[in-house]
Amino acid sequence: MGSGKNSSTAARKARIEEMRRAERARESRNRILVIAASVVVVAGLAVGGVVLVNAQSDKKDSATASDDGKGSGDTGHFTAGADGVKTWSGKLSRTHVTSRVTYPMHPPVGGDHNPVWLNCNGNVYTEPVQDENAVHALEHGAVWVTYTGKAQKADVDALAAKVKSTPYSLMSPYENQDAPLILSAWGHQVAVKSAKDPEVDKFFATYVQGRQTPEPGASCTGGVMK
Repeated sequence: MGSGKNSSTAARKARIEEMRRAERARESRNRILVIAASVVVVAGLAVGGVVLVNAQSDKKDSATASDDGKGSGDTGHFTAGADGVKTWSGKLSRTHVTSRVTYPMHPPVGGDHNPVWLNCNGNVYTEPVQDENAVHALEHGAVWVTYTGKAQKADVDALAAKVKSTPYSLMSPYENQDAPLILSAWGHQVAVKSAKDPEVDKFFATYVQGRQTPEPGASCTGGVMK
């Protein structure tokens, strides 16, 4: 059994290292794209500033169709599985909005969200974060660990250590939830009893960059950090 456990641990470490290498490569590509985009913008302004402004205005109007803060655009409800994991059965909207969003679940597992994602490269936040940015992180394939003031400090510390060692994960306090400890991914959520609950490792293994991810491989850095 020791050999099997060591093999599993080594495989997980290899997977994490592979994701980290991929993340570094994406960051490098993103920097190149930002520089290229800046050159294009400057050239476009020189040729026809008015045309560029009008085009950007039209794009913003289209991208923020639900930007009234009245709802997330989601339809459906949670269905609980035998393992306790709840799955959203209906539509999860993916429109970018700049206003606050009212979600039908807490923490949210999808829906309209801010254009900028919350950094989720093993980030542990000690203060509440914006739902709208965190949902964008879930869209990128992150697992979001949240906890209330009723959670045991030992569990919070242990989960924080797990998040810090896991790319595509994040953690923050969240008082408006039904259980002291909750793990969320895009379209999926589970309440766990403690950091030692077997469902913790299972949820991470299944949903960190899992099949549910709308934008697999999208960056978990370069967003916002609060």
